[in-house]
Amino acid sequence: MSSTSTNAAHERPHPMDRRSLVDHARALDCIHCGLCLTTCPTYQLTGSETSSPRGRIHLMRAVAEGRAEPDATFEDEMNFCLVCRHCESVCPAGVEFGAMMEFSRGALLERKPPGLLARIARWVGFRGILVRRAGLRLAAVGLRSAQLLRLDVLAGPLLGLRGQIFRHLPRVPGARERRPLPPITPPEGAPRGTVLVLDGCVMPELFGRVNRAMTQVLAATGREVRSVPKHVCCGALHAHNGELDQAEALARTTIAQFNEVDDAAPVVIDSAGCGAHMKEYGRLLANDPEWRDRAATFSRRVVDLTEELAGPEGVERLRERLGDQHGIEGPVTWDDPCHLCHGQGVRDQPRQLLDLVPGLERVEMSGADSCCGSAGIYTVLRPEDSLDVLEPKLESLEQTGAATLVTANPGCHQQWQIGIGRSDKKVEVLHLAEVLERALRPR
Repeated sequence: MSSTSTNAAHERPHPMDRRSLVDHARALDCIHCGLCLTTCPTYQLTGSETSSPRGRIHLMRAVAEGRAEPDATFEDEMNFCLVCRHCESVCPAGVEFGAMMEFSRGALLERKPPGLLARIARWVGFRGILVRRAGLRLAAVGLRSAQLLRLDVLAGPLLGLRGQIFRHLPRVPGARERRPLPPITPPEGAPRGTVLVLDGCVMPELFGRVNRAMTQVLAATGREVRSVPKHVCCGALHAHNGELDQAEALARTTIAQFNEVDDAAPVVIDSAGCGAHMKEYGRLLANDPEWRDRAATFSRRVVDLTEELAGPEGVERLRERLGDQHGIEGPVTWDDPCHLCHGQGVRDQPRQLLDLVPGLERVEMSGADSCCGSAGIYTVLRPEDSLDVLEPKLESLEQTGAATLVTANPGCHQQWQIGIGRSDKKVEVLHLAEVLERALRPR
């Protein structure tokens, strides 16, 4: 990144200044080579230059320099982007497109707040439910009740495409599966240090089994696993959707609460979107003199679950413990969550771990690192676009002949279950932690 970009990174915008609507300094890093075009899911849908990373950066520059208006077209293009960051993986200039999109979305919210109903919905979602454990539990109970009463079946005819998505959402598990992680899970065998784990906001309510699988696998490799009971949300969804003030506040809270439990241990994440965001706390709080150093130090402690397990000691312990009595139907295929492969650069470790499981046949899926269309709440906000992005992925899955699809992010997990459910395919969707936990031999 240029020194100009570094100095200007993430300054808070002033709503009346056009240039403040975009991170103009970062936009200057783009050399407009076009390598990003073939990786961009929205460009693939439309064939429109303005719906590509290069085109969006051109729009940003034009607005900042007074050559274009920040009108409805500009706003729609900013929101059409999935922020999958695939463009970052191929960009020779190192453009930080994800950071630019967060900046512009936040600035647009300040310049032109949405209508009353949208503001209420955003407040309830971002400031009411996601940041409060009681709110998340209430939402989970409400969704579970609707599923038990079969209201989700009625939703399709009544709500159209959104109703079909609602119908095929993962089943909310019972209260026992939604219980919080224990404060401490002791290591098995010779201990080799402590790690902290992120329980998360949505994960305990929909995928509590994944969090427990993570702790069991980590313990099987000799780690003492500690949870952070006070913590609720890391702020990833807020940052991706322009709620930057709240994202910064949640970053500070996260750092303080984790450091209260242990201020040196690695922080292991089983949700790719959360991990990518927490690794960038240093950037998010770069202009906060009180927190920027603490944020940067904390971010260096954050590791994805697969990075932790694929280390030499983790692999050695897993080889001793993994067996072929796992009941997982093969072949299996791995789908790269965007914020794992593009956001964190983690690609090989998940495949290495799957290949450790005895008797498990893994087949590579074409376009495994392309976006599935989930993108946080994109499925709800733009359901048609979201499912159009998923469609070629479903075709690639069909070509593998896989009976099990493995991923490592709750949004991707839900998106695949929605798509597979709508197409009546017989494919099980599992988190990588679940695969490894099922394959652990009893001690």
